[in-house]
Amino acid sequence: MKESLSIHISDEEIQNLNKMIYIQYGYDFSDYSLASYKRRLSRIMINFKILNLTDLEYKLVEDELFFNVFLEEVTVNVTEMFRDPDFYKCLRRDIIPQLSTYPMIRIWHAGCSTGEEVYSLAILLKEADLLKRSLLYATDINEDVLIKAKSGSFSLELMKEYNENYKNTGGLFDLSDYYTVKDDRAIFNEEFRNRMVFSPHNLIQDKSFNEFNLILCRNVLIYFNRDLQNRVIKLFSMSLSSFGYLALGSKETLELNGVNEEFELVNKQQKIWKRKK
Repeated sequence: MKESLSIHISDEEIQNLNKMIYIQYGYDFSDYSLASYKRRLSRIMINFKILNLTDLEYKLVEDELFFNVFLEEVTVNVTEMFRDPDFYKCLRRDIIPQLSTYPMIRIWHAGCSTGEEVYSLAILLKEADLLKRSLLYATDINEDVLIKAKSGSFSLELMKEYNENYKNTGGLFDLSDYYTVKDDRAIFNEEFRNRMVFSPHNLIQDKSFNEFNLILCRNVLIYFNRDLQNRVIKLFSMSLSSFGYLALGSKETLELNGVNEEFELVNKQQKIWKRKK
């Protein structure tokens, strides 16, 4: 098969697949954006030479390790340190000074993937002398990526690119000041990991678990349908303190439907809102 080939998948087949996955593994994909979900299913089937959805369903039932691969593909783990430097520049300039007024700063990074952006924010907090009174809760649906995130170990090959991103946020130092090198890995300093809590959390099914001053969920909601987007936004609203900030991704197009009266827009370009009192 070639990557350019498309596979026809009916809505009924997807419903049956989702039902099986929910029964077998407890994950609910029924409210994912259908077009995006179909594209990802097609790519999985092409990459693994699976001819139809029935065969895919059988493989998922019989092979739990394959399900972990499936989960990583479907939940989209694309990230990098200081991704969209202008966003982090905005955090550095406008949001972090506001957070400094709190005696204890609680931050939730929802859909943290392998953790690059969690460490990026921790570096900004350290440079503002706020890390020691901050707690960063980093969650994801995929426990395998959380293990990678918790290690604080990233490819040394990528550090040049990440350092350029960091400089573009207004960073005054060098990213290498914050990690040690072991073989071909950059291991970020333990002081960052000590201020982080990594835990599985399913935005579709799980509830609020704390009150936060800042929630980041960047380019995750674009993979959900509108109904699920609204439900997740309400979850974030319930999880924010008064005047807490919500930061979404640059590719998000949704408005805060159903909770507009609870938020005011802080930065339209960077998709940052503030919860009203």
